[in-house]
Amino acid sequence: MKLRNIPIISGIIISISGIIFHLQGNAVIGPESSFMYSNPEWIIHGIEIVIIGIIICGISIGINTIKKN
Repeated sequence: MKLRNIPIISGIIISISGIIFHLQGNAVIGPESSFMYSNPEWIIHGIEIVIIGIIICGISIGINTIKKN
């Protein structure tokens, strides 16, 4: 694996974590004993985390594309 792929993979992992947090906030997945379960605050935090992950992926892909040329 090349080092330039690490930020892309990190962005994907961050996005997946945000999706999980969002679903826990909506009471779709996770244990009911979790502080994130059915918590509207974590619905918003999950969406924000997904957006950050997408931004990281987009910037990394853009930088990789520029460096290839």
